[in-house]
Amino acid sequence: MLHSTKRTAALLGGVLVAVLVGCGTPAEKGKAEADGTAAPRVVPNNATPERVTPAGLAGMPPVLDPKDVYAADRAGMMSPVVKNFPARVYVPNTRSNTVSVIDPKTYKVIETIPVGHQPQHVVPSWDLKTLWVNNDLGDSLTAIDPATGKAGRTVAVSDPYNLYFTPNGKYAVVMASMDRQLVFRDAHTMKKARTVPVDCAGVNHADFSTDGRYFIVSCEFSGELLKVDTARMKVVGRQKLPIEGAMPQDVKLSPDGGTFYIADMIANGIWVLDGQKFTRPKLLRTGKGAHGLYVSRDSKEMYVTNRGEGSISIFDFAKRKLTKKWHLPNGGSPDMGGVSADGKVLWLSGRYNAEVYAIDTATGKQLARIPVGSGPHGLAVYPQPGRYSLGHTGVFR
Repeated sequence: MLHSTKRTAALLGGVLVAVLVGCGTPAEKGKAEADGTAAPRVVPNNATPERVTPAGLAGMPPVLDPKDVYAADRAGMMSPVVKNFPARVYVPNTRSNTVSVIDPKTYKVIETIPVGHQPQHVVPSWDLKTLWVNNDLGDSLTAIDPATGKAGRTVAVSDPYNLYFTPNGKYAVVMASMDRQLVFRDAHTMKKARTVPVDCAGVNHADFSTDGRYFIVSCEFSGELLKVDTARMKVVGRQKLPIEGAMPQDVKLSPDGGTFYIADMIANGIWVLDGQKFTRPKLLRTGKGAHGLYVSRDSKEMYVTNRGEGSISIFDFAKRKLTKKWHLPNGGSPDMGGVSADGKVLWLSGRYNAEVYAIDTATGKQLARIPVGSGPHGLAVYPQPGRYSLGHTGVFR
């Protein structure tokens, strides 16, 4: 509850004016504003009322710049937690049940780590200290220590196709695709906190609003989108995408926080969604098999992987349109990946070609094509700039 004290000041003519002064903590003030218990704010007649920013998710570190949610992801802005981690690219091979570890300086595989059955994604933990390998059919998560590159404990978790973290670091959110569930677990112990059944099929990717209060989820096999209240752990919106056979994939928030983009491999483009209103989205066609979405280090562009045609489309956020398209030499199947810490290289798995692509972000030129295990999928480039991770292959704030 917000507490306040009253002070008085003698004004000309002996008139006393009571001025209410709030003395609660920022978190308490946010709660009070949210639930309507805050004391009314007294503003002098000659003053301009302050603009009150709605409280974000309790416990969430606010974004550095409300106009750019990726402001903490600039080149060189490495957290003290990761500053001594060696730069590596971790590639989960779904058909080989391994993780290939690539040295980005030499473009060589330096280690192959056995993991569980059908690893889908390598996911940085919220606190940046652990990489979680999602062993989907193995019903488990394998921890990798990014300081050493060695595998550690394995935790039993049902159907972990993908993994996200609430922006306050309290919960991990397991995308249990075949179980048709969103499972909230303790972010550190992975102990189950709440299971949220969903009616749609194939929950797989997500991203959070600027304030962390909700997130948008794609349902691959039923062509739907969900809107989920983070604190209440409840689905509050659901809609069917307006195209027959739609298969939504990766989800990414725009730098200004106003728009969600959802890749769709059947619609061959990205859906443009107003997350707050959750109205019918519009389709922007990019290329065959649109799949992964990655924001450049300067927040100016987004790389869209078109898995079905071996290309990458470049979307300009300011212009709100596609500006370029890069084609991989001799084709390929660019899927999931990430941007190097310095922003100069885009790393992508070649899902159906047992290889990984390194692409120059300045020119679109392929720098390397590296053989890995069979069925490479959600690779993680690590470490990267950012204060904390929201999951997937590396979504940082």
